[in-house]
Amino acid sequence: MSSHAEQSLNRLAASATTHCLTGCAIGEVLGMFIGTALGWGNFETIVLSIVLAFFFGYSLTALPLLRAGLAFGTVAGLAFAADTFSITVMEITDNGVLLVVPGAMEAGLGDPLFWGSLAFSLAVAWVAAFPFNRWLISKGRGHAVVHAYHQH
Repeated sequence: MSSHAEQSLNRLAASATTHCLTGCAIGEVLGMFIGTALGWGNFETIVLSIVLAFFFGYSLTALPLLRAGLAFGTVAGLAFAADTFSITVMEITDNGVLLVVPGAMEAGLGDPLFWGSLAFSLAVAWVAAFPFNRWLISKGRGHAVVHAYHQH
């Protein structure tokens, strides 16, 4: 692979990973915020965060495609193909980090540990997901499928 192609692949993978992280982060932060505010346990809070991360991750991919006039069934398949693996890697990583940072899951909303550990876990999730997204794109899968629609 040429140096230019390598840089282009890295840029596309970084963009796809950041796009995916945006949806994951919205869901993760909202889920952690709601679960913590309601005094839920770790399990319930993490489940809510994961559900919301997938919802917002898929939504950020789907909305522009729906606005472009693609049918919902087509969009759902594209979003599923583009985002599932990346969101899964991110969710395993960021929730795993939150579970191992001492006190992170017990910290209250006013505690810098809550917000700091959440930001740290999402940064680690980006690093973990990038090589997977890069590999998927290099094989014409993942966000490469959605980017093909953006270029037409």
